[in-house]
Amino acid sequence: MTIVHFNDQYKVSSKMLSLACSSFAAGVTRTTRAVALSTAALFGAVASPGQALAQPAWPDKPISFVVPYSAGGAVDVVGRALGQKLSEGLGKPVVVDNKPGFSGNIGAQQVAKAPADGYTLLMAALTSYSINATLLQASNGYSLLSDFTPVAVVGNLPIVLLVNSSLPVGSVHELIKLAASKPGQIAFGSSGNGSIEHVAAEMFKRQAKVDLLHVPYKGAAPAIADLLGGQIQVMFATAPTAISALRSGKLKALAVATPRRVGVLPDVPTATEAGLKDFEVPSTYGVLVRTGTPKSIITRLNAELQKSLQMPDVKTRFQAQGIDIVMTTPEEAELRVRGEVAKWAKVIQETHITAQ
Repeated sequence: MTIVHFNDQYKVSSKMLSLACSSFAAGVTRTTRAVALSTAALFGAVASPGQALAQPAWPDKPISFVVPYSAGGAVDVVGRALGQKLSEGLGKPVVVDNKPGFSGNIGAQQVAKAPADGYTLLMAALTSYSINATLLQASNGYSLLSDFTPVAVVGNLPIVLLVNSSLPVGSVHELIKLAASKPGQIAFGSSGNGSIEHVAAEMFKRQAKVDLLHVPYKGAAPAIADLLGGQIQVMFATAPTAISALRSGKLKALAVATPRRVGVLPDVPTATEAGLKDFEVPSTYGVLVRTGTPKSIITRLNAELQKSLQMPDVKTRFQAQGIDIVMTTPEEAELRVRGEVAKWAKVIQETHITAQ
């Protein structure tokens, strides 16, 4: 009886012990979960500010300012002036990175592939890129309107018709007469197929009814070097490039493709005055970033550019180069770029210009 009683008691005790253990385990699990949740909530509350602190305010490292043409050209002149002021305003180095080639598209491709974090900017020849949007289309390797967001339009540059002094002409009329007598024998240079210099020359050829030989380069600087050396005879160049080259005395300026004369070249007639009716080809420059760049960064960059363009030394430097300063908001710049694309698409269609 005792043994049976002991066994029964033991069995009951085992069941009770099993229930007690299960209850204890459940209690521990509930407690553990509560502690875990409380701990996670605590760490989450602490982590959020920590994460915010882990993301330093922009900029916290050097910025690359891609100039898609060779050093010494107009885009480079503007880019270096603005890069210096941006560096001062942002408190971080802004490094100008020249990436010439393919009518400025090598540099544009690099920026189009860069992270959209505000650390890679593009000093853009907006007119040339707008021309390329139609002339080169998909072969650009990027889309001007979808891969980039404008920060600001910063300036307009007059285009100047230059000839080597050895060419026996002193006016646009004489150049047309000479070119007509030597079809395909007078060469003109440009900073690449689809560049503003190329399109201006093609427009000139069409209006003057002459045939000139196109020699494309990787930028305005090497083209001007060959114009000075006599390897080519004619070039439509932006004002900063032209003014610098004219100091050598080896070149002559025959006209400016603007509605009025340029202050730094007061003796040079407009193209209309020289006989080319309504021949106006301005070159517009601006700063672009990769689409997706935070709006706060774009706003900050625009504000710094606005301040830079109002500085007396920048104004003086730009005026000396014949550059008309332009100041826009990012939204105004966006409208300007879209307008440029539409404008040059029409010109290309009407003049039958090709990239070759």
